[in-house]
Amino acid sequence: MPILRITVADGEPQRHDGKDALFACLAQMLRATGDTPVTVMIHGYKYEPGHPQHCPHRSILSKSPQFRDPRIVSWPRHLGLRDQPDEGLALSFGWSARGTIWCAHRRAAEAGDALARVLTAVQEIAPGRKVHMVAHSLGARVTLRALSQVAPGALARAVLLSAAEFDRTARAALQSPGGRAAEILNVTSRENDLFDFLMERLVRAPRPGDRMLGHGGLRLPNMATLQLDDAHSRASLRRAGFPVAPSCRPVCHWSSYVRAGLFPLYRAFLDGRITLDTLRALLPEDPAPRWSRLKPALPDMRLVPGLPSLR
Repeated sequence: MPILRITVADGEPQRHDGKDALFACLAQMLRATGDTPVTVMIHGYKYEPGHPQHCPHRSILSKSPQFRDPRIVSWPRHLGLRDQPDEGLALSFGWSARGTIWCAHRRAAEAGDALARVLTAVQEIAPGRKVHMVAHSLGARVTLRALSQVAPGALARAVLLSAAEFDRTARAALQSPGGRAAEILNVTSRENDLFDFLMERLVRAPRPGDRMLGHGGLRLPNMATLQLDDAHSRASLRRAGFPVAPSCRPVCHWSSYVRAGLFPLYRAFLDGRITLDTLRALLPEDPAPRWSRLKPALPDMRLVPGLPSLR
């Protein structure tokens, strides 16, 4: 599968290498790959296209990452995108996600506007072409922002990993015309509770008390939620043929793509081998409470003077 590397610069989607016009290149690559699916991959916080150590196109969105780190795994390779003719076209979508969390949060919305233009172009150039998406952290905010602007059919399925977006904003996006036509696998874990908690206190919510989508509390007809550190969920997936490794850390923001056994499940969801209805039947309806993973390892907070409650 060929990979088209896209970078958002000054609010506009461009070819990362600076060669040729993006949409002319996109049209050419869409024609060359026939009716096969388009897979869009979007990174989260702390990545920066062109950065010597943090360029996503040379890291997690590359078939051969140039950096060594336990958190860096090749999304294209693990998604099975290995240059076979029936794999379709991959879009590595990069945006400026370094700096303060407030700047990255704002730029994620701008990147979502740029992504909407790319998805609309795909729909215009190749009507009916299936588009799938995998996005991590603030990359989920990019996805949902785009989804709120596009026509039905612009996105078929998406896997959102530890999504850093508020429930209310996500609900509005998923109930838009483009959102209602898409199927979403919302991958969560209590390992991510600390990151969700910090986002909710650092970034202004649409309404006081709103929580992150990664918390797992939003229920919609076109969405299933998988809590990775839930033993019953993993047991159900194992019986369905998708063994997923257990959690090994109490806190981890990257567990949703570094843990063994996850990408075969994501591939099966994206290509339709396992349906949304099947996943919803396999998985518990309610997620475990926040901090439930940390509480067994913590002292009774009531006995520690000066420390806030984790409830």
